[in-house]
Amino acid sequence: MHTMADSPFQRRRSGLLRGPLHSTVNTGSLSVTLLPEELSISENTMICDDDLDRGMGKTDALFAQFLEVLHSHNNDTEVFDVVEELSQSCRAVVEQLEIEIDRGVGGAHGTKQRELNIGWLKQEINTWRLLHSLYHDRVLQGDTAADDEMQGPTPGGSEKEVIVQLYAINSTLREYQVVVDWLEMCYEPKETAIAAHCHDRMMAWENTLFELEKPEGAAFGRGHEIVRQLDPDAPVREKKPLHADDEEDNKRLGRGIFSFIRKGRVDDALKLCKHYGQTWRASILEGWRLHEDPNYDNQGMAPEKMPILGNPRRDVWKRCAWMMADSKKYDEYTRATMGVFSGHLGSLKALLQSSWHDLLWAYIKVQIDIRVESEIRGCCMKRYHQLPDEYWNGKMTLEQIFDELEVAKNAAVRDYAQSQMGVIQKHLILDTCGELLQYMCRWVDVGKDSTLPPHQLRFMAHIVLFMRQIGRVEQEQYAERILAAYVEALIQRKEPQLISYYAATLSNKLQVRLYAKFLEQLDETRARQEALEAALQMGLDVEQITQCAVESIRLSNSPESAVPHAGEISVADRRKIQSLELLTHLVEQRGELIWQANAMMRHFLSASKIECMREITNMMPSDVIGSLTAAFGSPENLPLREDCSLKEYLCYSVYLTAVDRFNEWTRLQQCRPKPPQSEKSNNFTERIATEHKELNYQSDLTRWEHKVKELSKVTVDALYNVLLFPRKGWLIDPSIGSEHDNSAELNWENRQLQMEKLRSICLPEIALLLHEVMYKSGDYTGCVRLADEIADERRQLYKVYTQHKLAELLSKIADASLKLLNDKLDAWGYPFTA
Repeated sequence: MHTMADSPFQRRRSGLLRGPLHSTVNTGSLSVTLLPEELSISENTMICDDDLDRGMGKTDALFAQFLEVLHSHNNDTEVFDVVEELSQSCRAVVEQLEIEIDRGVGGAHGTKQRELNIGWLKQEINTWRLLHSLYHDRVLQGDTAADDEMQGPTPGGSEKEVIVQLYAINSTLREYQVVVDWLEMCYEPKETAIAAHCHDRMMAWENTLFELEKPEGAAFGRGHEIVRQLDPDAPVREKKPLHADDEEDNKRLGRGIFSFIRKGRVDDALKLCKHYGQTWRASILEGWRLHEDPNYDNQGMAPEKMPILGNPRRDVWKRCAWMMADSKKYDEYTRATMGVFSGHLGSLKALLQSSWHDLLWAYIKVQIDIRVESEIRGCCMKRYHQLPDEYWNGKMTLEQIFDELEVAKNAAVRDYAQSQMGVIQKHLILDTCGELLQYMCRWVDVGKDSTLPPHQLRFMAHIVLFMRQIGRVEQEQYAERILAAYVEALIQRKEPQLISYYAATLSNKLQVRLYAKFLEQLDETRARQEALEAALQMGLDVEQITQCAVESIRLSNSPESAVPHAGEISVADRRKIQSLELLTHLVEQRGELIWQANAMMRHFLSASKIECMREITNMMPSDVIGSLTAAFGSPENLPLREDCSLKEYLCYSVYLTAVDRFNEWTRLQQCRPKPPQSEKSNNFTERIATEHKELNYQSDLTRWEHKVKELSKVTVDALYNVLLFPRKGWLIDPSIGSEHDNSAELNWENRQLQMEKLRSICLPEIALLLHEVMYKSGDYTGCVRLADEIADERRQLYKVYTQHKLAELLSKIADASLKLLNDKLDAWGYPFTA
């Protein structure tokens, strides 16, 4: 069975279950007294360009270190080891920053920023320790039944035995003690001087003794009247002070004693009293210990009588301690010291009114004292002196305590109670995880306009992961909003391993949206490959993610910074084209690659951006068609979407080929050899040179005409390939797309409208280009037969024409008919018959 002592963050109990005088206690301490404005580390204080100036490199290393910790502990049983290592990672960074401050790295400005970072990290360390200690008890010990339904300690036992049993069965009291131990561990006094270093182990009040023994020959005059007797009660009884130096020593000792008690180090406080020679004060501080007589249960069994432990008259001592704490005759530290052991809240609040953590410690110490005292008086067979009603009336719940802190008189206490760290610690103590997640979501929502610091999001996200792992997250949507905010913060850092890991903790919908957003920000091929590999390693839905990313980039309308020159590709268009690289990573996505490429080419073709279309086809893998058909066995087995998409892609390929051939033919037309200038000369040499030029011209002209003829034929075939594209025609799906199961999701109707529009634009242009090539090549009969192809009912190409465009084509065909008539042929190119 696990016990609280198993927790690496759990110290020996302070208060009523302390060990003996010579026990050792962990003295670790961390500051919890930051101002509220220092708790929220803004972007200006957490981000910098120069690591040497602010030490952000070491602080930002926590992102990767936290990931390493989570990677190294995949088992749910190691959840508390994870929390411990997260705290240790923060502690290591704090130590490194403190070393840099000591070395003066970054100057005064760098020191200030490092101190702010250290302040935040110390708060985070404290909270990790609180979370570890509380939930180690809640999860491993298990929550017991309600206090009023529990079987209490066995009546008649010793005080210590009763309380040991009470702690074992009462989870609420254990949690109170855990919080007190945590507050004592985190305590760091403002005055760092150790009281023992200010005294040389001489006798108590030696200056007063010297004055009383030699009143006339004192080295220094009294200056004022002091006590006449030198017993511990003399200053109070006579209402006169000690010697000024002794008064100062007394104040220093009082502060030192209370500081040790505030740290939970009662034994060190006793040693300090003895060091100052005030053994009576040490004896007073021993009076709180619980009474235990081991001979009570071992009567006649033990050969020797065992020593009695604790204070058998503890009730009398406690009543006196209460009176001291309630009296105005003693200084505030003496009253507060007595108040700790007698449950006197007023004396503690008077001293600790400026710190949220100190006040919380005071409240809970009193609550533990009341509950323990009540149990002792109810179970032990003994008559006790009565305590004042004010003592018993001080019983409160944790909720009431936190309400008191939120309306405290001191502004610093109120500010911390309402700060984000204060709210987190409050709800961890109250075990109200649902409310804590709601608060975190509000901070995230408010931070959308002014982004929360990434380290704050890191801290909150890992609290959520811890709560989820131990089963304390009731409303998953709140947890996802916090984790999603952290992923978005990581996206700004562009570290794929971090982003993929934490994205994997989200639902599929959020995974896709956020990781796609990350991919949209990557422009380099290598960075994209690394991001996709990281996503695959974490089991993300890469196919959905890449599809979402490409669609988002494709549909974006970013303004152009500069208008590109003719034939050039703009930056925005090139970004869209390069996004298709995301779909080339997996062979399984060849179908999606073609689908997205087609969508882009429809857009580019409608905008007459042929260079963009050509760039898309150039970047497509050479095996894109073969891989797609091989995935389904044969072209006949292709699903509807892939079949239509593949045909559309081939349509664009044929179109680009036709345009390229026509452009090549046009350039060749413009390169007709120019005849040499005819120069009449009687010089034989010049005549020979002129004839040679003429021969070269005729030779070049013959070759050019041959090339034009061949290229014209190739161009006509390429243009006809568009015009007479098989399987229903160019940019017509071979099957009815609306029958597809996901036709609405694929926006099939919009796609068909786009293709119909492109047919009405491109096919008439192709027909005109075809007519131009044949007309200039002298193929007038081919020009006339073009009308037959347009009017053919099988393809119904005439339907893509407007009246104006059809009239333009018929006018050009009529010109070809006139040429035929001039060549003694009929209007269709056939010879006349008798």
